[in-house]
Amino acid sequence: MISLTPDQLSEVSRRTLGHYDRSADAFWEGTRDHDVSQNIQALLRHIDGTDCARILDFGCGPGRDLAAFKALGHEPVGLDGAPSFCKMARQYTGCEVLQQDFLALDLPAEHFHGVFANATLFHVPTSALGRVLSELRNALMPGGVLMASNPRGSNMEGFQGERYGAYHDLECWRGYLTDAKFDELEHYYRPDGLPRDQQPWLVTVWRKSF
Repeated sequence: MISLTPDQLSEVSRRTLGHYDRSADAFWEGTRDHDVSQNIQALLRHIDGTDCARILDFGCGPGRDLAAFKALGHEPVGLDGAPSFCKMARQYTGCEVLQQDFLALDLPAEHFHGVFANATLFHVPTSALGRVLSELRNALMPGGVLMASNPRGSNMEGFQGERYGAYHDLECWRGYLTDAKFDELEHYYRPDGLPRDQQPWLVTVWRKSF
């Protein structure tokens, strides 16, 4: 873990969100057709007791996955820190979208059945990860489910260009989630069907511990 000061954490947010805000249109064009239905279904199959789940799309970007959850009959709420993304997601989906920095969350307690964190939590520095995971846990209803998809690595972190990233292996990532009082439900690597060295994404699904 790299210990960052409050000023350094603010710099992480400023630079990373600035990058996404400036490149919002290009990001949308480059990702709008990505198929993450495997991850969507991994979250939904573990949500118990409702056919209309309240889902927090954590780092919703321009709204691709918000639209997918809405089309499936659920009640998604987006969250992103980049103003351009929030505007695009609201216009594209008609859903509620919260403009919040990952490092300065203000979420309702025990409100969501699920949290969908697709390619987003790796932007949280490890020195703030435990706090952020605890805040997401508190926003989940009892028995709520968290899906996290992150680019995997050897537990290194830092800036790549203007974006900050932390790249965990499965063992290290499990430690953070277990410490935050989540129970593992499943994990897999993506893209599906390829050799492990061609699967850069680690997907894990967790239930809020009782």
